[in-house]
Amino acid sequence: MNPTVTHDMSVLSLVTGASVLVQIVMLILVLASLLSWYHIFLKMFSLSRAARLADEFERKFWSGTALTDLYQRSVEKRHSVGSLERIFESGFREFVKLRKPDMDVANVMDGVRRAMRATYQREMDWLESYLPFLASVGSVSPYIGLFGTVWGIMNSFRSLANVAQATLGAVAPGIAEALIATAMGLFAAIPAVIAYNRFAGDINRFSTRCESFMAEFSNILQRQAH
Repeated sequence: MNPTVTHDMSVLSLVTGASVLVQIVMLILVLASLLSWYHIFLKMFSLSRAARLADEFERKFWSGTALTDLYQRSVEKRHSVGSLERIFESGFREFVKLRKPDMDVANVMDGVRRAMRATYQREMDWLESYLPFLASVGSVSPYIGLFGTVWGIMNSFRSLANVAQATLGAVAPGIAEALIATAMGLFAAIPAVIAYNRFAGDINRFSTRCESFMAEFSNILQRQAH
């Protein structure tokens, strides 16, 4: 009677017993997953902070506080204010600089809008940082895992050429370790895709909020210029 051959099918044994190329694929996916989670938490905190600071500034802005007092506060706390307050600061600074008796109001407001738009674009670029990385992890990781799976399965079937009698037990370990690469690819991709979609929506809403504020603030400055 032929002895029964048993294989250690634990995940750790399958990973350590995989071919070098499959192990490299797994390492890449683990690093991509760790980096994506790192950026997910950073982006979560930065967007939450941006929304909180915007709420605080809008409450002060619409409470009737003098624009000069708000501007002075923004200048003094330049490194701790939020995106909306930086947009206000740049617009009001340009307004004060350009507002002269012989200056056309339209030219003054054009300069104010350009200054606010430039600051707005910088703030959006900062908020959108690392979103392309999450998108790349979400779209590429499954394919990287699939490559490792195909390579592992191919090696499993190639090893059958040296076996007199092909059995499921002969190829099961190789196929199992190969499929781990696909599972790791999905594990890296799914959180990155969910986070990207969530953050993209949050940033889009915050962008609309900033644009609405710039339009309202421009109207206020235009009335003061007249």
